[in-house]
Amino acid sequence: MKETLMLKKISLFIATFFGAGLSPKAPGTMGSLATLPFAFLIACFLGFDGIFYSVLVIFIIGTIAVYHATKDSPEKDPGKIVIDETAGQLTTFILATPYLYHNTSAKAFLVYLIGFGLFRLFDIFKIGPVKWADTKLKNACGVMLDDIFAGIFAALVLMMIIKEL
Repeated sequence: MKETLMLKKISLFIATFFGAGLSPKAPGTMGSLATLPFAFLIACFLGFDGIFYSVLVIFIIGTIAVYHATKDSPEKDPGKIVIDETAGQLTTFILATPYLYHNTSAKAFLVYLIGFGLFRLFDIFKIGPVKWADTKLKNACGVMLDDIFAGIFAALVLMMIIKEL
């Protein structure tokens, strides 16, 4: 019983991205915003591999955390669960990492802001596979996957924008 309670608390801590999802207003936006400093550090110091492997690890750990955090809940994707936004927001920067690696210029900062906005746009409006994962996969993997798809769309658009900067 104690182990189960501890597992649920740890899972909830991870699933809320260390409490970012507990924001009373716009928890998804707060989760994405809380990810930006990590995206900057990972992209700047570890490059493509760092971002890519971070997404993989967060997807796996996030899926497990979401499963345990929502296991006894009737709601499978409560607003406070934002680890999926973390994975999706990082996915947004995968293709842009060569541009962002060791780059601390004002243009790089602009890329992070644009990437943030694009990810939130695709996450909120849920087109194509984003909507499919959100509506058809009613499990922890679906919670995580819709944001990965939103991040992929955001990454593609971000690359087109970077070419114009």
